[in-house]
Amino acid sequence: MFGINGPEFLLLLIIGLLVIGPSRLPEYTQKLANIVKEVRRMASGAREQIKEEVGIDIDEVDWKKYDPRQYDPRRIIKEALLEDDTKPVGTGAPVAVSTAAAATAVAGHRPARVIERLSEGEPAPFDSEAT
Repeated sequence: MFGINGPEFLLLLIIGLLVIGPSRLPEYTQKLANIVKEVRRMASGAREQIKEEVGIDIDEVDWKKYDPRQYDPRRIIKEALLEDDTKPVGTGAPVAVSTAAAATAVAGHRPARVIERLSEGEPAPFDSEAT
């Protein structure tokens, strides 16, 4: 659980006995047991609260789908670069389109930017919720 093997656990137990002492050991073991029980109760309460609010059980969720390690940026870029860039035209024949040509075509057809000016003496709009 914590990466502690058998001999290390025994060594920690002996050190605990020496530091805490045999007279206070039952008191500390009871405190540890109470802490473990409280943590388990809180975990089960959180699980129930999530189930009530979200409507799904945590055990039913496919956590592998949300694993960020599966989203390797190198793989995503490689797949995007190897993707076929052909698009069918009206005749049905595929035509290769370069990204530079597409960018210049889009840049040439941009609408003119419209700037609305306030008339002289008109106050600027104020949003009280935005400040």
